[in-house]
Amino acid sequence: MPEPPHVIEVHLRTAEQLYNSLDPSPFHERDLDDNAERYIVGWAREAKNSASMQLIVTLPDVARQAEAAQRIPDSIHNHFSYRALQSKQDLHELLRIGRRSLAIGIVILVLCFGAIRYLSLVTEQTTAIRLIEESFLILGWVANWRPLEIFLYDWWPIRRKTVLFEHLAAMPVEVRTASERVPSIP
Repeated sequence: MPEPPHVIEVHLRTAEQLYNSLDPSPFHERDLDDNAERYIVGWAREAKNSASMQLIVTLPDVARQAEAAQRIPDSIHNHFSYRALQSKQDLHELLRIGRRSLAIGIVILVLCFGAIRYLSLVTEQTTAIRLIEESFLILGWVANWRPLEIFLYDWWPIRRKTVLFEHLAAMPVEVRTASERVPSIP
């Protein structure tokens, strides 16, 4: 038996509360208010299975009849589709920077190994030369620190955010009146 969807409830006095008041776009293209987005995303992160979520927006009876209330599902889907696209672009940019940084890091590492090899062939192994060789070795590996950090760790949170936004963009959104509100289960 499939698990019931994780329900996220948002209670509003007017549909306009959901939107960023500084955004002049029509309702179906408007950005969500930062607090509304944080609230929805926060509750979505709590879901065990983010693929099965549902958003219920509750409005007073009068506000539910307004045209803005009718556009809420499309607005939310458009907003999170756009946020998913932004997140994908952020990931592509990070990976592009990682590739470029890795190429630079590898060149520096090869040059450092070349310098170490050159010093070991043309000089006597004194403490000072050994210190210089170790310094080149450290420099070569430090030059690769950031690219390795990007490819090992930094991309995961962005990918998780992209998947979450994609799930939010696809989740069913229902607009109800306050009288249709489903009581919470204790």
